[in-house]
Amino acid sequence: MQIYPPPRKASYQRKTLRLTQRNKILVQQPISERLTAALLRMIATKPNLTISYGTQQNESILLRIRQGGEKIEGAYQLIAGEQGIDLTASSETGTFYGLMTLQQILDQADDTINCFAIEDQPDFDQRGVMLDISRCKVPTVASLKQLIDQFACLKINQLQLYTEHTFAFSRHERVWVDSSPLNSNDILCLKRHCNERFIDLVPNLNSFGHFERWLRYPEYHQYAECPNGFTHPLSNTRSDTGSTLRPNQKSLDLLDELYGEYLPLFDGKLFNIGGDEPWELGLGWSKKKCAKKGTTQVYVDFLARINKLSNQYDRRTQFWSDIVLRQPSSLGQLPKDMIALNWGYEGDHPFKRECEHMADQGLDFYVCPGTSSWNSLTGRIDNARKNLANAARNGLNTGSCGYLVTDWGDNGHHQYLPISYPGFILAACHSWNHKAARRIDLAGAINQVFLKEPGAETAELLVRLGQVSSLAPSRIRNATLFNRTLFWSMRNEPSTTQTISDQQLQNCVSELSSISQALPSSDSTNLNLVQDEIRNAARMSIHGVHRLLSFRNNAVKKQQLDADISKIIAEHERLWLARNAPGGLRESVQHLANTIEPWR
Repeated sequence: MQIYPPPRKASYQRKTLRLTQRNKILVQQPISERLTAALLRMIATKPNLTISYGTQQNESILLRIRQGGEKIEGAYQLIAGEQGIDLTASSETGTFYGLMTLQQILDQADDTINCFAIEDQPDFDQRGVMLDISRCKVPTVASLKQLIDQFACLKINQLQLYTEHTFAFSRHERVWVDSSPLNSNDILCLKRHCNERFIDLVPNLNSFGHFERWLRYPEYHQYAECPNGFTHPLSNTRSDTGSTLRPNQKSLDLLDELYGEYLPLFDGKLFNIGGDEPWELGLGWSKKKCAKKGTTQVYVDFLARINKLSNQYDRRTQFWSDIVLRQPSSLGQLPKDMIALNWGYEGDHPFKRECEHMADQGLDFYVCPGTSSWNSLTGRIDNARKNLANAARNGLNTGSCGYLVTDWGDNGHHQYLPISYPGFILAACHSWNHKAARRIDLAGAINQVFLKEPGAETAELLVRLGQVSSLAPSRIRNATLFNRTLFWSMRNEPSTTQTISDQQLQNCVSELSSISQALPSSDSTNLNLVQDEIRNAARMSIHGVHRLLSFRNNAVKKQQLDADISKIIAEHERLWLARNAPGGLRESVQHLANTIEPWR
């Protein structure tokens, strides 16, 4: 039996339990509505099952559920003997996780299963996923519900939807009008769906940096640190619009208005206010203040004021820790009720040093690795394995209270959802049982949770796709060769690709073509969609390589590039609308269309 995430302890016997004729789930204590709902969903997949109450004993009982045992949140014990299965947990949360494990076991069973004993509990109390819904792509509510079901299977207990401008604030239609935002009804619907699956839907609204979707409009210039734009400190390119709020009372008043409409939609106590990458802080409105006090101090002071505002809504503030970690001594100035989110997305990110800084200051913190999907087209599975394990290992060693895997959509969100499946699986396994996570069958887990194909061929090809970039090693970070060359200006070859030979590039093209051709036929609508997404991801990646080969030696003609990009764009539009709302599609496509001019 394959169980994901792997349980803490599991032993199996040669004795077997016959499942035929066993059609009752016996509940020995009163349970809540949401646990009842979970049982009803379970028996919907096994039509012969019924729920009974009491302490009766007979041969028709498949499962007995009772409360008891150690008071560890999420812990459960599942024992299968010749007389049925016993599920014991100290809380309903543990009972739910036991049901998720049992569901996976029953899905793999025929008429009998081997008797077993499972004792299980999570490594991290908080195990979350953050989905970017602000870089063009806003999934439909139906798509999000399907993902929530799959995350529940993986025992994820926290979901965040990264929001900049994609919530329909009643007084700010100008900001969100073309983005297909989620509205209040959507949030309430998703919250209910999460609650029934023991997942906390945590509000996420970036409240300092990354405000460019607001500050581009003249009526919001009064809130901008640099209303007329700024030169980006990393790329040295000019932006015509600001991205960071002025650290003043007027900005707090705006946030107060937004929080008053947004936060009441959510249960729980947590609130992610973002706060990462305030690129131009100290270059405009706050220049004199930053020169006097220091930019980090101005940042920390304003973050504390945002925290105070968040507290007024009875929330505990989460924030990205990249700025304070530049001067670790500033960690000691933060309110102790705040939760730092320590993010890093490369396999060698210094989680050890950064976690130690936060632990030394007595600050609660999460480790936040990534799926390695964005800016990749294909995924970066080798990097994801290292990054996700690195975060878990050092988070556990330093007392981190949570593990949040991030799934971003930078620069047009061109990667398709299945590209993130490996990262979701690995993150769920590392956050639940880090020691066992490195030994899982990744393709098997992807298939079992997301695809449900009889032979797992598509999942195996998806994993192969995420490893193609290793055929052409480079110094590119937080991206792949394929994404970099697809959106490259074609003026001068990037230094990061100059060490890659033409033969290595051809090897990548051969492997990408082989993956596309090997995809099996299927009658499943879901599987066909995944396969088409893999094909277009491969098509985009090949096109990026062809642009580089064309630049180097005219090995690929412009007519072929024209024909390929036209097919890519048409398919990208179709696949986008299969899972996502239309808002943001035009912007995403424009990124692809902009690649045409350099070779023409």
